[in-house]
Amino acid sequence: MWQPTLEFIKNTNLYRQMQKNGFENYKDFYKWSISNRNEFWDITVKALDIQLIKPYSTILDDTDVEHPVWLKDARMNIVDSCFKATPDSPAIVYQKENDENLQTLSYKNLETYINRIANAFIENGLQKGDTIGIDMAMNIEAVAIYLAGIKAGLQVVTVADSFSPDEIKVRFGIAPPKLVFTQDYLLRAGKKLPLYDKVLDAYDGPVIIVPAIENTDIRIKRQDHFWDEFLSDNTHFSSIAMDPLDTITVLFSSGTTGNPKAIPWNHTTAIKSAADGFYHHDIQTGNVVAWPTNLGWMMGPWLIFASLINNGTIALFEGSPMSEAFGRFVQETRINMLGVVPSIVRAWKNTGTMESFDWSAIKCFSSTGESSNPQEMTYLMQLAGNKPVIEYCGGTEIGGGYVTATLIQTNIPSTFSTPALGSEFIIVNEEGKLSDKGEVFLVPPAMGLSFKLLNRDHHKVYYEGTPKIDGKILRRHGDFLIRLDNGYYRVMGRTDDSMNLGGIKVSSLQIEELVNSHIAVTESAAIAVSPPEGGPARLVLYIVPNGIVDKELLQYELQKLIKQKLNPLFKIFDVVVTEKLPRTASNKIMRRVLRAAYQKQN
Repeated sequence: MWQPTLEFIKNTNLYRQMQKNGFENYKDFYKWSISNRNEFWDITVKALDIQLIKPYSTILDDTDVEHPVWLKDARMNIVDSCFKATPDSPAIVYQKENDENLQTLSYKNLETYINRIANAFIENGLQKGDTIGIDMAMNIEAVAIYLAGIKAGLQVVTVADSFSPDEIKVRFGIAPPKLVFTQDYLLRAGKKLPLYDKVLDAYDGPVIIVPAIENTDIRIKRQDHFWDEFLSDNTHFSSIAMDPLDTITVLFSSGTTGNPKAIPWNHTTAIKSAADGFYHHDIQTGNVVAWPTNLGWMMGPWLIFASLINNGTIALFEGSPMSEAFGRFVQETRINMLGVVPSIVRAWKNTGTMESFDWSAIKCFSSTGESSNPQEMTYLMQLAGNKPVIEYCGGTEIGGGYVTATLIQTNIPSTFSTPALGSEFIIVNEEGKLSDKGEVFLVPPAMGLSFKLLNRDHHKVYYEGTPKIDGKILRRHGDFLIRLDNGYYRVMGRTDDSMNLGGIKVSSLQIEELVNSHIAVTESAAIAVSPPEGGPARLVLYIVPNGIVDKELLQYELQKLIKQKLNPLFKIFDVVVTEKLPRTASNKIMRRVLRAAYQKQN
């Protein structure tokens, strides 16, 4: 475990905010944050110095708990709150995997860059409320395009660069962009992976290409343009005033149905991200923050808002986080907060790749996306000389975390010490009663919680059929949680038919639909199985074959199919050939039964 010293505690954002509001005990402060939501979020908005064009009349109108109104009557643009730092201080430090040169972009220069892009939107006929798409690596241009779109009053649809053309097409079909930004290639481990070609297979509208390599050899369509041709020379742009609940971003998260849920983020969602960065990750002015991620995953926008609104520096490495070059980047940029997915830590532990670097500048790590195990998180702590790991669990529809940790409490590997400030949840067992072990239900309202979906009935997905306990309206979330004897928590995976693979949420049905298209498969069931020691879930496929099959050959072919059609990050751990699948009376596959059987046998 890691225990903070009194001196360390006194220098945290959280402790200073507690002191300012008359609290000495963290648990008392947390209870106050949920029993006095208006006051808590009011002091938080002020602590973050959120810039408003027109002030709010009230911080929260929760007359309708499912559709609360945050920052009522205000006008704002969240990008204004990203540029309060000293103009010459570093906003982004950036490095490519195969390039030893480190680029630094000041807040002033980043804002100028954003203004040129925002003006280019207007010069190309885009108007407030229009949609653009981004399918790129997490680099300076991606961050600048993203913020410029929001500053210009546009909606930004983001897609992970690892997705197949079919998955890109699905997402751009749900939220059609008028213009898409991408790269010629992705550079990974010395390889050039085509990205523009993937986008062309999925989208037939105009595309702007940001070259990843000089003198690129790609041929582009007549209606497409390279980045330098698109940029405006005009460096001045006034942000478009918007309602705080206007959409700024559309992100995607899979549930228990085949197509992903399209989740709009608004300006207040970004405040939630920044608040979690402020309270739970202790991001302070001048701190350097890194998280190997992508704009298509919620941690991409989270990283931008949590870093810039808190006057920190975003550290971007374009390349594989498994490489020695990444370890050197962490060392040389003196990163203070490093976010990870547990799968990355497992690879570091297995290879020892990061053990030769000086990571002493790290104040804390953060881990999200998958369940972790204590052995690997303890290893991670020691890479920086025994520094704490903030376990952080939430979702795209939350804008951050609902259960997490703090830097003023004892830090125990692979456990969460507290619900996130300003948010509340309860644990319900299979009998529908309060329990220390069972399904998580959130208690609305909380800033960041979604209130609409573009392609689903929001009430049906999150509220219909939820239990009523102590008169509270509960919101479905789907995680399986255990409250430990010491009051801490462990997340044990999902209770529904979705899973986290490689830090990406995907539904069983998405995988099964693809697997069932193979000529040798009659039907299938995809389950996520946690290793006995804990840690990232493993994908296991139960297959009812169409005749006699070679299991190893079938696994190879199905892996190839998933890589081409879905996502190369989804790795099949095992294939189980069976005569039939267990089903309910209504003919639904009983994936829980399969999970239990597999874990018992293995």
